[in-house]
Amino acid sequence: MPPKGSTRKKASAAPSTEGTATPQIPTLAEQLSILSAPRPFKNSAYTKNASRRTKNLKAVLGQERERERLEREQRRAVREEAMEVDGGAVAGDDMPSYLSIEAPPSVLPQRRYCDITGLEAPYTDPITGLRFHDKSIYELIKSLSASASKDYLAARGVNPIVK
Repeated sequence: MPPKGSTRKKASAAPSTEGTATPQIPTLAEQLSILSAPRPFKNSAYTKNASRRTKNLKAVLGQERERERLEREQRRAVREEAMEVDGGAVAGDDMPSYLSIEAPPSVLPQRRYCDITGLEAPYTDPITGLRFHDKSIYELIKSLSASASKDYLAARGVNPIVK
């Protein structure tokens, strides 16, 4: 039995006139059709497995959850077994994860934010030490009193030293 969709339906043309020697001319659509072109990428011996059962999304997700649960239980059992044998912590426990609180410090540079607006601050006022975002904020910082600039620095957690 050929695979589904591989047979070409025969076109029912005008009534056949037997006995005439004139061959029927294919239409332009038939000439340009790719249905009759050879398909070397298709396996002609392929047949679809009709006995294979398809699963819905709910079943697939349920199986995935069950597989993950079994893996967690296996890891837990291995960890407990290693603790009983060694009497200490397992080597993989010091690996930081989303569930552990301890994590190494970041290797990225600390981001600096404007003390007034909270936007990223590429500039620092040399007199007060306040960080600012742009020229308009710098003009505001220049007009601040010494006590107000100390308050902004204290809010950031910096020991204010105003010159």
